[in-house]
Order: sequence, then structure tokens, then C-alpha cells
Amino acid sequence: MRRRNPFRHVAEDLLSFADDHLIPLVDEGPGNSAYLADLGDGRALAVDASRDLRALREAAARRGLRIAFAADTHLHADFLSGAVQLAALPGATPVWPTHGAGSFCSAPPGAERTTTIGAERAGNPLLGAPDEDAFARQLLASLGSYPVYFDRLADANRRGPSVVACTPGLAPLTPAAVRSLLASGGWLVDARTMADFAAGHLPGALSIPLRGQFATWLGWLVPPGVPLCFVLGPGQDPAEVAWQSLKVGYEQLAGQLAGGMSAWRAGGGPVQAVELVTADRIGGRAVLDVRQAGEYQAGHIPGAIHCELGALAATAPTVPHGAVVMCGHGERAMTAASLLRRAGHSGPAVPAGGVADWSAATGRPLGEGS
Repeated sequence: MRRRNPFRHVAEDLLSFADDHLIPLVDEGPGNSAYLADLGDGRALAVDASRDLRALREAAARRGLRIAFAADTHLHADFLSGAVQLAALPGATPVWPTHGAGSFCSAPPGAERTTTIGAERAGNPLLGAPDEDAFARQLLASLGSYPVYFDRLADANRRGPSVVACTPGLAPLTPAAVRSLLASGGWLVDARTMADFAAGHLPGALSIPLRGQFATWLGWLVPPGVPLCFVLGPGQDPAEVAWQSLKVGYEQLAGQLAGGMSAWRAGGGPVQAVELVTADRIGGRAVLDVRQAGEYQAGHIPGAIHCELGALAATAPTVPHGAVVMCGHGERAMTAASLLRRAGHSGPAVPAGGVADWSAATGRPLGEGS
């Protein structure tokens, strides 16, 4: 019996798309073939366009298309690319970067997800650099620290990550299974809120509250290749925890503590707590600020020790015991307190809030600079 080619319909679809949407533009002189791809919504992609854009623009006009994107399939040696010429668009042209607010790849970091060419020309100091060397120096100076897992994922993407065959989840683990996992080198990540973690958690647990930055801090703080167990709170989605872990390269998801902290306590398991304090109770205690360098320089409690959260595991022995750990809102501070506990510290405390809340509560100004 003749086997049917499962990719035949894909090839047919591609050929149909090419016939309907792909316009070849041949330059007989250098023998270059450029292409105008009709994207189906009035926009077009120019591929391997030369610097002479006349034929390309004419073809776009005949079809009623606006050239919105340009791409070169390789570095050309036989003619000058027209991609730069196409990019010389009006100030109102929108810019949609792949990295923006919240990304450690964003340089300089900012709060906006989109911008325009005009806004960048007017306000981006990098575009005022007088030459390439100055641009490179300013760009590198604007970059802060970045998660260590970036180096791992770049190589993993070159090889190609493994395929996730089905919707991931977290298997239920008994307290005994959790103890066994931890004894064999596994890590326990507590994804509950900072308040729940402070009220009681398993000794050695790492606090990373489940939120938008969960994957970032997981990848930054947990070594690769270790089995992971999680503690979840009521209503937290195991699939969300699994997906967040998988997208930064953690494949050994052992499961979650079945029944949560209630089951752990019912089984007689030991529980630790973290002191939550208010601004007026900091008193003369040492203050550890774990925010990024730029955040710290913009405003911090005078006299605070600064160590970014991503570097804290290595510098924990130098931090005074009993320090009050601070950040912008409290989540990173609780993560830092859990790291200090893992390093043998006793009595770290976390305020319910951040440095701005301290300033508002005490009426004292924040210090600036390093």
C-alpha cells in the first residue's frame, strides 16, 4: 500500500501562497532576485532588495501595498542592500521592539513597550553618539546585570530545545517524597505569596512568588539540571508554574507538595517563618537593598548595604545576620530572605513594602547615587 506524504498539503499551501503573494523582481545586471511578499493586510515584506528601490516601489504601488518590513537572507557582497534605504521612514513611524519594559535585554531600560522613530531621535542619548565607538561605549554602559541563564539558553536555542509533547503539569508528591527529593539534591521552590511564605514554609525553600517575573528569577537563582519540587497556594495553576519553568530550560519538574503546607504541617514537618516588619520597626538594624544597581542609585535608604538579588547567593556570608531586606515592593526581598536562610542566616526580616514606602512612612528622604 502506497504511503501518503504527510507534508504534501504543506508544500501545496506554500506554493499557493507563493503564486498569490510573492512578487519576484529580477535585476538582470548583477543577477539578483529580490522579492516583495504581500502579507495580506495591505503591508508587504521586501526581501533582498537592492539600493535601487524603483522597481520594488513600483511593484508595491501596483498592488496597493505599503512596504512595512525589510529583510536580507544573507550578507550581500555583489550589491548594496536597500534595507537601510527602506528604513529611512518618517518620525511618526512606530517602533515595536522585541525587548522592552521588564526585559534585561532592554537598553536602556524603560517603562514603554513601543516608541516612534521621532521620539527616539529626540530623546534617546544613544542616537546622539558622535561615532561608532562612542555609541558602543554608551550602549555597554547602559546595560545592567542580566540573568545567568541567558548564556545557557542562547546555546540551547542553537541546538534546538526539546519538544513538549503534552500539556505539562505537576505531579502530586507526598511529604515523604519531598523529603527524599531534597535529600538527594533537589530544590524546593515556594510559589506562594510573600505573606504566605513569611507565615510558614519548609526549611530550605526558595521563595519565588508566582507572577510575571517568576521564570526570570527561577532561571537566575536555581542551578540548571536539578530536580524541582514546588509548593503552591490555593488557586495557583500548576500548569502555569510548569510552563514558566519550561520556557527557561527547567525540564526536571518532579512535582508539587500534595495538599500544600497544610499537609506538611499535618505530617509533623518542620516549619520556618520570616519576620514581616513595618518601616517604624527597622530601627538600628542593618538594611540590605537587593534591587538592581540603577534602582538603588535612583533612591535608597541611607546607609543601606547594596547587593543585587542575582549576586546574593555568592555574597551571603558577608551580609550581617538579622538584616532587614528591602526591594521595590517586597517580593524580591522575600526571595533574598529565603536565600539568606538557605545560607545559614538567622532572623532576616522583610518590610511589607519597599523603599518608597519607608520614605513616606518616616518622612525621611532617600539617598541617591552609589
